[in-house]
Formats: sequence, structure tokens, C-alpha cells
Amino acid sequence: MIPLRDANPTRRTPLVTLSLIIACFVVFAWELGVLASGGTAALDDFITRWGVVPADLTAAWARGDYVSHETATLVTSQFLHGSWPHLLFNMLFLWIFGNNVEDRFGRAGFLGFYLLGGALAGVSQVAIDPTSTVPTIGASGAIAATLGAYFVLFPRARVTSLVFLGFFYQLIDVPAIIVLGFWFALQLIDGLTALGVVQSGGGVAFFAHIGGFVVGAVMARIVVSVSARRQRPAAPPAPSVPPAVG
Repeated sequence: MIPLRDANPTRRTPLVTLSLIIACFVVFAWELGVLASGGTAALDDFITRWGVVPADLTAAWARGDYVSHETATLVTSQFLHGSWPHLLFNMLFLWIFGNNVEDRFGRAGFLGFYLLGGALAGVSQVAIDPTSTVPTIGASGAIAATLGAYFVLFPRARVTSLVFLGFFYQLIDVPAIIVLGFWFALQLIDGLTALGVVQSGGGVAFFAHIGGFVVGAVMARIVVSVSARRQRPAAPPAPSVPPAVG
């Protein structure tokens, strides 16, 4: 099931979502330039430097070095991608679901939410395998947080999805709660299956997806609760009681 678009209009142009998409394409072009000029070894060094390497991050934090290059990679890694399909699928999901979350959170609020959600998603993946030397890259953790927020904020929004049935496919409109719930269930199944599997090369950071989705859903629930309290009418003042006369 691949989402293609949603029937959930926005009130204003999603400038932050568009800027994030453009930034990811610009950085990917930079990666291609590194590959063209220095070959695979240069690109590997570039990704290792700016991606999240769990062993390096945990070592930095173990010595109390929290404000460091290793910590910064929790953000820089969100703009790196390993291939055209990796980039294009991530940007498709970001465009479909990010614009509405930005509309609800506001531009500054969404940018902070996106970067923080992506960083916490990266920490989730590091927590699963803190000694790994394989860099983690991609916007999928931040996008997973965006999906979690959309799941909470717009569960009934209709999402046009491409559904494959063997050799056949069909376009159907499905509520977001089903599309995103199905996506999250797949991440859980694949993540639990991957536990204990040693990866010497690249793979899918399932626990960044899982952690990001949960973080996004929790943050959106907090926003909904705060908004509901602000919109709740104030209780009328209690009637005054005349003093007793003795």
C-alpha cells in the first residue's frame, strides 16, 4: 500500500515542508558530486562523517561530550540519503503528510517538531544497537514522527493509495488511520524480526521509524490536549453569598 495523495486541504502554503524537500534534494546532489569527484570511498567517508554512527555517538555521550559533532549528526543525518528510491519515497511521504501537520503546528513549530522528532528517532535506533559502526542516514525518522502526528491529528482524512493485489493494482481511498496504522504495524513486525540480526552493511533503520512514529504521536496528543484546554470556556463565577446577619 503506497499513499499517493490525501484529501486534506491546507490553509496556507507549506513553506517549511517545501524547504525541507528542496534541502534534501540539494544535499543528495552534493552526495552525487562527492561520488563523481572522489569515488565510492569519498562518499563513504562523507556519509560516515555526517551520518549517525551509534558507536561514535555513545562514546561521545559516555565521556560527557553532549555538545559535539556526534550529537549534531542526529540532525545532519536527516538530510542524507543512500539512493534515488530512498530519497523519492521519503519526499513523497513528507509532501503528502507534512503539509497538513505544518498547517496545524505553524511553520516554526513544525520545523522544531520535525528536527526534534528526527533526532529522537535516531536515538531510538542507537539504543537498539549502540555499538554499531554502520552510519544511519535518511529523513525517514523525522517523517515517521510526522506520520505519527498526522495519525493523531487527522485520523479520518482520506488518503488515495496504490494497493497491489498480486500482479494487479488498484487506487482506493483509505482513512489515514488505516494507512498509517498498517505502515506502523509493518515497521513493528520488520523491526522485531530484525532484532539480533547482525548487519555488516546498509539496512533499514526500523527502530528509527518506530521511535519516530511514537514520538510524533505523543507530541501531537500533547498539542491537542493543550489546544482543547485553551479553547475550553471559563467556568462562570460562583454567585456571591450575602453575609449572615446575627
